[in-house]
Amino acid sequence: MYIAECSALAAALCWSFGGLVSTSPTRALGAVRFNRIRLTVVAVILIGCVLITGSWRSLEPHAIVVLAVSAMIGIFLGDTLLYAALKRLGPRRSGILFTTNAPITVIIGYFFLKESLSSAVTIGCILIMTGVFLAIFCGTTSSQKHTFEKIEGSLGVGVFFGFLSALCQAISVLIARPVMASGVDAVAASALRVGIAALALNFIFVLRPAGSKPPVVPLNSRLMWQTGLSGIIGMAAGMTFLLFALAHGPAGLVSTLSATSPILILPVLWVATREKPAPGAWFGAFLAVLGVAFIF
Repeated sequence: MYIAECSALAAALCWSFGGLVSTSPTRALGAVRFNRIRLTVVAVILIGCVLITGSWRSLEPHAIVVLAVSAMIGIFLGDTLLYAALKRLGPRRSGILFTTNAPITVIIGYFFLKESLSSAVTIGCILIMTGVFLAIFCGTTSSQKHTFEKIEGSLGVGVFFGFLSALCQAISVLIARPVMASGVDAVAASALRVGIAALALNFIFVLRPAGSKPPVVPLNSRLMWQTGLSGIIGMAAGMTFLLFALAHGPAGLVSTLSATSPILILPVLWVATREKPAPGAWFGAFLAVLGVAFIF
């Protein structure tokens, strides 16, 4: 039974669909507002599941503290930055930027944890960065007109947000990995992390300045449905699958398989937009995933 492998691939597939569903509401509501609503919906669902099943009992005080720190870095900050990138770059570009969390993890390990840097890892980092460059700058053709491939605002700002998001994710995974390996229930861990991040975002919303500008786009039923569905697919399902995979398999294998979302999103985009992705998008995504495999 390939439990870890199937869970990691399921996480990648969830993130592929989640990115598509998130694009329209993120561009309409803004990254912070969208993430606050999304996380609140998911937190209610996950906490309800944990209370019903009683899996919260697997959370020890030390695990709660560690997962809380991981949540603030990876979800509160990292997810908000990811959706800021998604708003500007669309689901394909922001998704492949997210794969840079693998070489960032290597860099953190090399400079701060004094880990060795093998030739295979070096090749992997080069492949990922080459793939990201190709996918972003050579990943579209003049015939692609769909809004998912549209760049809103500055490309450079979007790329910067994407890299920062990957940095937050790398740090968050490094923090959470020992706790998940100790046997903490994956759903309970997800509920705790999402709940803390949602609480922090809502706290900021409540404490915002009284004269702050009100939202331009009202939250109608369609945007609420899209935001909730994005959270259920990308966060509730995707992150739970990832944590479950980390609890049952080697972190390197899990990281590699879960990083296949830039490839999996291409056929999904093809079906959704009826526009064939550019050769640069396919080749760049393949190089990025190959690079992750080299690293781990």
